[in-house]
Amino acid sequence: MDLNSVGTLADRQTYREALVAFFTPYQAELDPDSQDRLTRNPLRILDSKDERTQAIAQDAPSILDYLSPDSQKHFDRVRQLLADLGISYQLNPRLVRGLDYYTHTAFEIISDDLGAQSTVCGGGRYDGLVVELGGPDTPAVGWAIGLERLILLLQQQSLAPAAVDFYLVSRGDRAEAQALKLSQTLRQLGFAAELDLSGSAFGKQFKRADRSGAVACLILGDAEAESETVQIKWLKSGEQEAIAQSDLSAKSDDLRRRITDFREGT
Repeated sequence: MDLNSVGTLADRQTYREALVAFFTPYQAELDPDSQDRLTRNPLRILDSKDERTQAIAQDAPSILDYLSPDSQKHFDRVRQLLADLGISYQLNPRLVRGLDYYTHTAFEIISDDLGAQSTVCGGGRYDGLVVELGGPDTPAVGWAIGLERLILLLQQQSLAPAAVDFYLVSRGDRAEAQALKLSQTLRQLGFAAELDLSGSAFGKQFKRADRSGAVACLILGDAEAESETVQIKWLKSGEQEAIAQSDLSAKSDDLRRRITDFREGT
């Protein structure tokens, strides 16, 4: 996965000015599309496939040098969450989005199994999109997937939908970060885990847990986040217990047996 931050609209405006100043002396050497973009949308020059333009752009300023302290803090947290989940990525300062509704994170998911057309999914954070469409100021995230490329990848794998074992509910920034990490741990242990990051009241999240068909619900609130524990509620019986988050891996065999017993009605 390639990862970058495009900052805020104010960050990007400052960066655009730096790009215009950098590329203007090379204007005659740029490809026609990039010459047109120089004053309209200079960030798109970094996307050019023209070899000469690419060579010039190698020395262009990096947007990471133009992030405000708040934007840098946001990007550091995104990177830390990815590290906590064990998700590898490569920093790509040339990965930018020229659309004004993009803010902060931009990413592309890339596969080595598709040849030259390696990008499967690309997107980012869209804090400005809902406002641009006439709605209220609303944080958002979105992406576009190449369906044909995704189908090619799926055809190379044997994937079947799995019944949900655990449904994770949480509230609060710290609890949500821990729930995100626990969901990844559970999946690595072979469990089917669904994560609720809606931030809504626990009651609403519990209703979604019931509808999901999950066998058990993992609950993290402020108290659990502080003590680094998690509440396990077995939805069929209503039984609830607290265990240390660090014990999930050690208890995985017992949890798997209990899930099997509940599914078989024993």
